[in-house]
Amino acid sequence: MNRGVLRFAATAAAIALWSVAAAADPVAIPANIFLPTQGGGQYLAKDLLLGGKVYNSEGKIIGDIEDLILNSNNQIEGVVMGTGGFAGFGEKRVAVVLSALQIKNENGKITISLPQATKEVLDALEPFQRTSPAKSLLDRAIEKAQELTDKGSVTAKDAYDKAKVEAGPALEKAKEQAKETYEEIKKEAGPALEKAKEQAKDAYEKAREAVETKPETAPATPAPEAKPASPPETPATPAPAP
Repeated sequence: MNRGVLRFAATAAAIALWSVAAAADPVAIPANIFLPTQGGGQYLAKDLLLGGKVYNSEGKIIGDIEDLILNSNNQIEGVVMGTGGFAGFGEKRVAVVLSALQIKNENGKITISLPQATKEVLDALEPFQRTSPAKSLLDRAIEKAQELTDKGSVTAKDAYDKAKVEAGPALEKAKEQAKETYEEIKKEAGPALEKAKEQAKDAYEKAREAVETKPETAPATPAPEAKPASPPETPATPAPAP
């Protein structure tokens, strides 16, 4: 019964919290800014290009796409592909025009190929030249730390304010229900606790009386002392002959 009351209180609090949140004023979403879903002719760079393997005309992997090249209109013009080397060491980066890549989707499997990229061509190409240096590991770490700090502070503050406004009445109601449940439990369990205390007290008194009335044990009779052994007799010395 007590567990059922507690479960009912928790359920009531959750329903009240959900009702308050549902009744809040909706947020006005700016038009023509956000995309709700992925369109049929759209793809995500991480799903297709970034990290994608590039094959040659023989079906062998010649490299993987590491970055995208965008123009001033934020349109993708090409990709940066890492080729050669072993396990990332000695790898050379070359740039490829986006339209030169042949992207096919066959039976749900997407493949990227570059038929013109033979071994001789890739060996003869000069590495791709950047006009601006790449960000160092320290710069990336600082940016990441700032990102986590900003996101964490905003999220924590918003969540606290939202919970304080929306869950306030529900929490107060839950507190009252918990208090009522506690009083019911106290009322129901009170006689049982008093009875247990009396039984424990009676058991203690009986045990003490049993110890006090226990007959004394008679002292043990001491064992008789052992007599010391007599020393052996010394044989008589015979008299000298005349």
